[in-house]
Amino acid sequence: MSTPLILIVEDEPKIAALLDDYLRGPGGYATAVLHHGDAVMPWLDQHAADLVLLDLMLPGKDGLELCRLIRQSRDLPIIMLTARAEEIDRLLGLELGADDYICKPFSPREVVARIRAVLRRAGAARQEQTEAAGTARQKGLLRIEPERYQAWVNGVELKLTPVEFSLLRSLSSQPGRVFSRDQLMNEMYADYRVVTDRAVDSHIKNLRRKLQAAAPDLELIESVYGVGYRARSELS
Repeated sequence: MSTPLILIVEDEPKIAALLDDYLRGPGGYATAVLHHGDAVMPWLDQHAADLVLLDLMLPGKDGLELCRLIRQSRDLPIIMLTARAEEIDRLLGLELGADDYICKPFSPREVVARIRAVLRRAGAARQEQTEAAGTARQKGLLRIEPERYQAWVNGVELKLTPVEFSLLRSLSSQPGRVFSRDQLMNEMYADYRVVTDRAVDSHIKNLRRKLQAAAPDLELIESVYGVGYRARSELS
């Protein structure tokens, strides 16, 4: 198995050097470092990173804009670095869909632990799903290939983040069942961290948008006021 490549995007040289040294050394990862937001998308067009460690405040394109751009074209896991606690809900959801966030100041050990958790969800989780689910599942409009972390609706492939894939898999496994936000939160984050309901709602919003693009005439995930969400029978 090749060593995961982590792209570090951080404009403060001392912080970038600290992350680079620790991720290469005790972390055991391969790394690349960029200091300017405008360099990120061209770099990603030429290299296959496994995860992006993305600072919120950057010269050129900032972290929020870059997160949007990456999400439009790639399923690449993103961990945001931020000193602005009020941005956390936006980083975890809405149109951004970051996989995780780390608040400054942080310890390098915490960064390594978060990277491992996100990569485990995006990689090792696929093998677990393969063993549990076996071959591709085709029911109604939805086709899921757990071993590839891929899903299609109405014949259209969905470009899902790992969190969105987990939510779709859970909801579609029992159409009509109402899942509470707490239950869905446990599907989103295996480490059972505390995040707000708004983060769950934001990921669902992103998932709904992608489902609607594939099946414009159908509302495949319904809100149940005061409780949570359920999948429509068309996904069964």
